[in-house]
Amino acid sequence: MLRLLRLLLLLLLLPPPGSPEPPGLTPLSPGAPPQAPDLLYADGLRAYAAGAWAPAVALLREALRSQAALGRARRDCGAHCAAEPGAALPAVLLDAPGPDSGPGPAQGAWERLLLRGVLRRAECLTQCGAQKLGPGGAARLRVGSAIRDAFRRREPYNYLQRAYYQLKKLDLAAAAAHTFFVANPTHLQMREDMAKYRRMSRVRPQSFRDLETPPYWAAYDTGLELLGHQEAGLAVPKLEEALQESLAQMESCRAGCEGPEEQQREEEEEEGAGRQGGLYEAIAAHWIQVLQCRQRCVGDTATRPGRSFPVPDFIPSQLKRLHEAYAQVGNLSQAVENILSVLLFYPEDEAAKKALNQYQAQLGEPRPGLRPREDIQRFVLRSLGEKRQLYYAMEHLGATFEDPDPWTPAAFIPEALREKLREDQEKRPWDQQPPQPKPLTHWKDVLLLEGVTLTQDARQLNGSERAVLDGLLTPAECGLLLQLAKDAAEAGARSGYRGRRSPHTPHERFEGLTVLKAAQLARAGAVGSQGAKLLLEASERVRTLTQAYFSPERPLHLSFTHLVCRSAIEGEQEQRMDLSHPVHADNCVLDPDTGECWREPPAYTYRDYSGVLYLNDDFQGGDLFFTEPNALTVKAQVRPRCGRLVAFSSGGENPHGVWAVTRGRRCSLALWHTWAPEHREQEWTEAKELLQEPEEEEEMPSRDPAPEPPSRRLQRVQDKAGKPPRVREEL
Repeated sequence: MLRLLRLLLLLLLLPPPGSPEPPGLTPLSPGAPPQAPDLLYADGLRAYAAGAWAPAVALLREALRSQAALGRARRDCGAHCAAEPGAALPAVLLDAPGPDSGPGPAQGAWERLLLRGVLRRAECLTQCGAQKLGPGGAARLRVGSAIRDAFRRREPYNYLQRAYYQLKKLDLAAAAAHTFFVANPTHLQMREDMAKYRRMSRVRPQSFRDLETPPYWAAYDTGLELLGHQEAGLAVPKLEEALQESLAQMESCRAGCEGPEEQQREEEEEEGAGRQGGLYEAIAAHWIQVLQCRQRCVGDTATRPGRSFPVPDFIPSQLKRLHEAYAQVGNLSQAVENILSVLLFYPEDEAAKKALNQYQAQLGEPRPGLRPREDIQRFVLRSLGEKRQLYYAMEHLGATFEDPDPWTPAAFIPEALREKLREDQEKRPWDQQPPQPKPLTHWKDVLLLEGVTLTQDARQLNGSERAVLDGLLTPAECGLLLQLAKDAAEAGARSGYRGRRSPHTPHERFEGLTVLKAAQLARAGAVGSQGAKLLLEASERVRTLTQAYFSPERPLHLSFTHLVCRSAIEGEQEQRMDLSHPVHADNCVLDPDTGECWREPPAYTYRDYSGVLYLNDDFQGGDLFFTEPNALTVKAQVRPRCGRLVAFSSGGENPHGVWAVTRGRRCSLALWHTWAPEHREQEWTEAKELLQEPEEEEEMPSRDPAPEPPSRRLQRVQDKAGKPPRVREEL
């Protein structure tokens, strides 16, 4: 009954039919106490599943509003109660004990001081929560971890964009889609939906806006852009806004560390590990959890939506930009204040000390009143106090702590922990380094393949580290590999994507065959052994040529080989607007809005060079194309043909996609190469060994009037090998 009443109330709050929708996802009931976000979200999903698009929009919007209002209420109550004199915690108790610490308060006095402050703070928070959130306060509106994760991933916007689309509100649909896509840049279906919205004439460019990203990111990016264009006067207010909003966001995050969700997380961990200890152990464990959460807020604030890693030294880097901007506009006092703030983080920074001396010399007379920014002083002192306690807990209580800051003084880290932490910080994955361009000279001298011609180089393809070469396969060899793909498909050996339709578009079928699967099918007699052997040989040709052309001084290894066919589904090509494969890069997550490509998971970061070897051209569409980093501006296009290889570096310098296959079947051999030997394709070696083994004698038809089906023979070969076939869920 309560849910029905809530639904009816929200329907009354919807605008009448035909009225214009307010811009963006504006709150339906501003100022109203938040309701339970998890219940609203669940009801919204039920309405969505039932096709009730207007109620779904109302419920999902109210869930988003309530979740945001709940966070604001907790932040405001936390700040209010921290400022209450009677609810302040005694400062003498908030530092970590040390070997040289004095006796402190008299025996038992610290308990009275601490517990009195805790009880008064709890009373204040309870009263404030009841005032802002209604009876029961924050405890009544506790949200489970699964729902919190859904909101963090912005999943409500995924449903909102579809509901708005059904309601013919395309601008709002595009805004919701963009908001979801910013936090989920690898979501293939949303990538295609975004491309569709961009091609719709009724969707305005300004509709693609992020409705959730904190405002400091926009101010930060604008400030850096203005500073880069030597417009320091305009950059200063933006950079100041970014710094202040960053610190405010961190405070909001820290307020959430004391909420019931963190307590629930701790209770779940204790249930898994078993609660141990008594009163003081429990207090210490909970306090360590709060401190760990507060320190994580540094990384959370510095991490852009949809990214896996934070911007390094986010706060110090903003201060560096600010002192540069103030110096350019001639405000040396503010420049000194910001450079002194940088020195709080890095007291031995030579560049900062040099800039400080320069500013002081330009000012002429000493200015004793110039000090670091007060907000940064508070930030550093508070952070160092928390780090001291956490490192003490690591050394004496077995706690864990991953310091988010590279500026933490070594003196704060116990000697017993320094060596291990130093080793961890020095470890840098090799594949985080971008590939360095190699000179493309004398490649013909080391090329061992005859009949191969360079058709287009990087200059002709309007890019860098990309080339088109012809003649790697003869027409007969292309026919043999096409027959291999056809026979494997008929044997039901699709590897990776077992469904009938492509994972990238509902308008095509997708079939894939790995080298190991081809070898196993050949051993079972389901496909010809010549085709399987040619698959290995062709992949080695491509590797040899790619290394000779791009990386003559550093060996390349095959990391994955995939024989792929895409077939247009008849009757589903009318008014088709999507791509066969959306624009992407092969070793980084491409962000078309910023033009950046983040070399981090879930991308295959170890890939260094890519290649596509085509087998046919008797189909419509299906051309490969390269774009600008915005994924919209096409720079070059390549038409497939038998024996043609398109090779290119796998990074953000080569965004590429495939136009829709609208008729026929397009087959090619997709290959990826790596400099890292630990990522070489083990299945390639296994396939070669399997094809080199002597084949079993064929039984005479007269002795076997009922031949064993290929699928059963394949299973017998796999059982004989002692392990099941491996399936690669990869393109």
